Amino acid sequence: MLAHSLFFYFFSTIAVFSALMVTISKNTVYSVFFLILVFTSVSILFIMIGAEFLGMIMLIVYVGAVAVLFLFVVMMLNITEQVKKDTERKGLINNISVGSLVGAIIFLELLVVVGGWNYKQDFFTVSDENLHTNLTNTHAIGRVLYTDYIHLFQISGMILLIAMIGAIFFEFAFVQLS
Repeated sequence: MLAHSLFFYFFSTIAVFSALMVTISKNTVYSVFFLILVFTSVSILFIMIGAEFLGMIMLIVYVGAVAVLFLFVVMMLNITEQVKKDTERKGLINNISVGSLVGAIIFLELLVVVGGWNYKQDFFTVSDENLHTNLTNTHAIGRVLYTDYIHLFQISGMILLIAMIGAIFFEFAFVQLS
């Protein structure tokens, strides 16, 4: 239980510090790097409380798609060219060093999680409190989603389909006008 508390405070501290750095960082690339670190730390916290499905979905969707998209957009906009093009910023802090630091912290976090997976039986799990202990989190979420909330799930799917068709239609209409 002590190890679980230490890991919780460690990852929580990294998440809070990274969230602060997202908002106060002057460089947008650094902000995106810290945003990726926040998402990774929070997904590890989800994994630690036994919500593996939510943790992995957060890694896949937010880190794998949204944050990388932010990073590509920020780097393609080339906001850092507001400073003179002739002067290069040479020093310890640049995009590669901050990215390497954030990447190393994420790598160490993942090593701690994978290493701590061996001691998972010592941690408190939410499934100990449930009546159905043979169900995993993914099965429980699927059962609730596809039985109790099937109508809301279908309506949200229809809304997303209509939004996708509308975006495609307006993209073609915009191409036709130009």
